[in-house]
Amino acid sequence: MMKKICVLEDDNDIRELLEMIFVSAGFDVRAFSSVTDFFARDSSVIPDVFLLDVMLPDGNGVDVCRELHSLKDTSHIPVVMMSANANSEQIFAKCGATGFISKPFDIAYMLDTVNEAIYA
Repeated sequence: MMKKICVLEDDNDIRELLEMIFVSAGFDVRAFSSVTDFFARDSSVIPDVFLLDVMLPDGNGVDVCRELHSLKDTSHIPVVMMSANANSEQIFAKCGATGFISKPFDIAYMLDTVNEAIYA
């Protein structure tokens, strides 16, 4: 069965690259550029993992991670955070993310981290 991933990344180039990477790896990808669009998504589609940028134009990925963990339908779904600026220990402590990826990222490491989060 195809794995589903929801990506929240405001940078168009990075978001498109992530979509290509995950589609090529056999994922069903839902990608969003803003927190507003992310929370307006079709909630009947339950992903296997969330991939969230930390710095967003209309919010913060750490807050989104906390919100996802507080909701009944998404509290069990792993969250992987990514950032060019943040320290991974701070992210884990702030929102309980399953994984962290520094930007710029290595594609193989990105796929490994996301798959490890799904199967953890």
